[in-house]
Amino acid sequence: MRFWKQLFLSLVVVIVALVIWARFVPGSRETLATVGMPEFVVGLLTPEGADTASGEKPSRGGFGGMRGFGGPAQVVAQPVESAVANDRLVAIGNGAAIRSVSVSPDESGKLAEILVRSGQKVEAGDVLARLDNREQVIARDRAQLEYQTAQEKVQRYTSLKGNLSKVELDDAVAAEKTAKLALESAELALEKRDIVAPIDGVAGIVDVNLGDNLTSSSTVVTIDDRSSILIEFWAPERFSGSIETGMPISAIAIAQPGVVHEGKIAAVDSRVDEASRTVRVRAEVPNQDDTLRAGMSFRVTLHFDGQNYAAVNPVSIQWDSKGSYVWKVVDGKANRSGVRIIQRNPENVLVEGEVEPGDMIVTEGVQRVRQGGDVKLIGDDGAGDGKSESKSDGATS
Repeated sequence: MRFWKQLFLSLVVVIVALVIWARFVPGSRETLATVGMPEFVVGLLTPEGADTASGEKPSRGGFGGMRGFGGPAQVVAQPVESAVANDRLVAIGNGAAIRSVSVSPDESGKLAEILVRSGQKVEAGDVLARLDNREQVIARDRAQLEYQTAQEKVQRYTSLKGNLSKVELDDAVAAEKTAKLALESAELALEKRDIVAPIDGVAGIVDVNLGDNLTSSSTVVTIDDRSSILIEFWAPERFSGSIETGMPISAIAIAQPGVVHEGKIAAVDSRVDEASRTVRVRAEVPNQDDTLRAGMSFRVTLHFDGQNYAAVNPVSIQWDSKGSYVWKVVDGKANRSGVRIIQRNPENVLVEGEVEPGDMIVTEGVQRVRQGGDVKLIGDDGAGDGKSESKSDGATS
């Protein structure tokens, strides 16, 4: 008999718990119907006075205004505000000199002179270093002597024009031209022994030493033109149609916090990277005071017109099988209003949907609210109509 008594008591406890849950938990009628409970049983467990998700009136009595015990649900609500989305882009980029050249010799040879030092400002055409050129000097002098001899021969033949044939004079002139070309070739070979600066800028560290055997692939020094700094960064693809050449930007070097440098967009890539869904952007920042260096990291900020959206408290966002929504209070009633999240911020969430600035949105007590149910705003001096003084008159979903 003990087993049957325990079974009976357990069944009684289950039935009592089911009745309490069905009578006082919102939405119980729909839940019972969903699991296949017969309609007459649902009617017995949840009489007409019970609270349901379809908005039937709750039974009498009250415990702090909780739904299921009578009276409207007491909630806290805040008005919807307006905020701008996609009005600013902040990105981290790397700086580079507007022009940078690695200087190498034109020909191979032994390094005989170094005429530049690290950090020195140079101009285009300045000789930075020189290869051993003794052989080229001899070749130049020989070519110069041959050219001079050819010139003198032409002068003599010209003075004796009446006693010489035209063929002999033409041969002398041709020899003079050939000697001149040989001299120019020798002078060019001598010039190539000089390693010169191709641009104006500042020399970096000299990576070679006297006596080194250099080739055309050897780097002697790097010259950076840092009169302006190019900052390259990547922007999300949603900004690809908004960023244009010439747009103003502000940049702060990570190594120099608080110092803002103004610049402009110099170039925008023509395609979006498929892997990262970003577009490469290059900005130019003047560097008149020469405080910025190539290789620095920068925090770049761009400003746009942006778009206006409704801004709601993050805790007001709810989810169900249909998606995200909020509870909007209209004429003292709770109204489910579907929204689509545009942007999440630390202080608010920008949404698009069935809400407008000024609408009152439930932020606390959302678990007590049901579609069409009565609500009372805590702290509202009105008669519990769910309206706020800041709310526009006649606002509907």
